[in-house]
Amino acid sequence: MNPRSSRIAVTAAAVVVLAGLATGCNRGSDSNASAAGGKPAIGVDLPRADSDFWNSYAQYVKQDASAQGLNTLPVSNSQNDVTKLVANVQVFQNTGAKAVVMAPQDTGAIASTLDQLSAKKIPVVSVDTRPDKGNVYMVVRADNRAYGTKACEFLGQQLGGKGKVAELQGALSSVNGRDRSEAFATCMKEKFPGIEVIELATDWKGDVASAKLQSTLAANPDLGGVYMQAGGVFLQPTLALLQQKGLLKPAGQSGHIAIVSNDGIPQEFDAIRRGDIDATVSQPADLYAKYALHYAQAAAEGKTFQPGPTDHQSTIISLPNGLEDQLPAPLVTKDNVDDKSLWGNGVGK
Repeated sequence: MNPRSSRIAVTAAAVVVLAGLATGCNRGSDSNASAAGGKPAIGVDLPRADSDFWNSYAQYVKQDASAQGLNTLPVSNSQNDVTKLVANVQVFQNTGAKAVVMAPQDTGAIASTLDQLSAKKIPVVSVDTRPDKGNVYMVVRADNRAYGTKACEFLGQQLGGKGKVAELQGALSSVNGRDRSEAFATCMKEKFPGIEVIELATDWKGDVASAKLQSTLAANPDLGGVYMQAGGVFLQPTLALLQQKGLLKPAGQSGHIAIVSNDGIPQEFDAIRRGDIDATVSQPADLYAKYALHYAQAAAEGKTFQPGPTDHQSTIISLPNGLEDQLPAPLVTKDNVDDKSLWGNGVGK
């Protein structure tokens, strides 16, 4: 499947997911108040529909909103566009939201909207991304610097500390892209100075990543590794390109290009089993949805939390603009890819 058809398929899947959300747990604030036992209304914005990771998150939001018996307003999708996110949040305000769950992809441009919500005493839970400024009740994400460090250490060992690695960076306007990139660079410099890192900015776009990787391969036929900061958007175009070039050789075979990804989607697990890629960091889409909704409900009810260990194997840390619950994100290799506790092995089942 080429990148364009892949995007069409993903978008179609997203439409189905959103349709389910609209009928399953999205009801008007008035009628839903009685259906949900008078619980406060919660607005949920999905960040995009062009990523298998975020489409899985959307499914978990639907499941958990129902399981937790929450009063959710019609779920929106800002499609990686901060102006749409701002407009969607305005709708939440106008329809009685007492808390908002969002995942702003541009973490610098959302500050004024967060200030407006704070002024109206509407708490915000930010999923996966940490806004640069503006008050947040809770950020639900994993330690993204650890993503970059884990990827660096694994690739460094696979390459024996020598060679060239292409890094498909996420958007550097996003705290996640910055954290992963900075940690990867620091680790490589300190632990594997014999490895040359070729940084490729992609803005989280698969077609951009594929085009830049193609140019990199042409200029560096001895490329030994690839770090993909988001398997949900980079996996398919990267594997398609390597296969087209005759470079998609299984792990353990001469000429194999070592690949480490981030996300933990089922497609990455299948690629690890085939030997197409070597590892990924499992970003917990299931826990993102579960605890984002949990904290949103708690916020709407006026509950508070303090820094320290939680009852779900994570740690809440203090931020200049709020709190962050740092959820666990394990490295997945051929040795543990079949672990049933990984959400990528249970999604859709």
